[in-house]
Amino acid sequence: MSARATGICGIGAVTGYGWGREVLWEGLISGKAAAGLHGGYGAGENETALVAKVPDGGNPADGTSRFARAMRAAAREAIADAEQRGWHPGRRVGLLHAVVLGEVDLWREFYLQRQTLKSRDYLALMPSTPMSTFMQEYGFHGPAMNVSAMCASGNAGLLTAKAWLDGGIVDDVVFVATDLSLVPENVLHFERLGVAITDAEPLDACRPFQEGSRGFSMGEASVSFVLSKNAERPYALALGGAMSHDAHHVTSIDPSLQEIRGCFRDALANAGVPAAAVRYLNAHGPGTAQCDRAEATILEELFEPETRIYSVKPLVGHCQGAASAVETAVAALGYDRGCIPAPPAVAPGHPQLLNGKTPVEDGLTVKSSLGMGGHNSVVVLAPPA
Repeated sequence: MSARATGICGIGAVTGYGWGREVLWEGLISGKAAAGLHGGYGAGENETALVAKVPDGGNPADGTSRFARAMRAAAREAIADAEQRGWHPGRRVGLLHAVVLGEVDLWREFYLQRQTLKSRDYLALMPSTPMSTFMQEYGFHGPAMNVSAMCASGNAGLLTAKAWLDGGIVDDVVFVATDLSLVPENVLHFERLGVAITDAEPLDACRPFQEGSRGFSMGEASVSFVLSKNAERPYALALGGAMSHDAHHVTSIDPSLQEIRGCFRDALANAGVPAAAVRYLNAHGPGTAQCDRAEATILEELFEPETRIYSVKPLVGHCQGAASAVETAVAALGYDRGCIPAPPAVAPGHPQLLNGKTPVEDGLTVKSSLGMGGHNSVVVLAPPA
């Protein structure tokens, strides 16, 4: 492994498909969306919405909320997976948690129903608490920190972990990105913003880089990676990346694309690779007009005509703060298993768009994530050497 590369040597996942990494992969390979009908999402008590919500599950000892159970289940699965692949934790193992809206269910219950809690239950609402208890469970003594950059939080956490490793602050990092925020109030506001679609099948409504796309279906996930410079059998390598901010608008992308364009170029420079080496753009791809236009423009300007583009949001949903982590897991598992589980194309689209499950070819993957409010992020991934 080169000095600049960080190995993704363990993966854990809880998604709308269910609990576990293999459940996620099987769902993606099926080409069927994770979303299902859930009640209580409208003015009527029984009104339903199509969302990719994480089902109940996990260990009751981890707490009463799906958030706490999913976060810990994903992290434990990643650690066990890494150990099976030959990882041995160093003296300084850090923990990073990418989170935008934590413990939504418990906060909602606190404000709307209970209003009083035992001190121990109240502490569970603090974003630092699951970090501290997880460090205690494993006896890890590196730094523990939360990262938040809206939909770009997964990329932000991965780049922060790499910076820790590059700087010698830690020997290894357990990185988790969690977003289980699909309470009716949150879904309603994304609908009002005109970007979330809950009344149609995801593959019909969310068509990134295709005609007729109306926006995205909403999803939930907790995804974890073990990251190390000493990985024996990594799924993939993180070579570098970059982040920037448009400083333009609370929701809209700067139409000049100046900062997005610069972020892609900076990421390639940071990774030390040419644009010609990139084979895949694993796009943010929420199916909104402005994001599709931005990423398609960058694809055509910066990369070779043979570079292919895809987004798995029609399958897993837009998992908000965990979105880019889910999509990075797809790229890493794809390198390991020899195929990209891209969604099937359902309408005329960009000529470089992948259509369904596709064998992986040699080359790099660029993972972009454009967080609402102007958070631009790009990570450069490579197959294991």
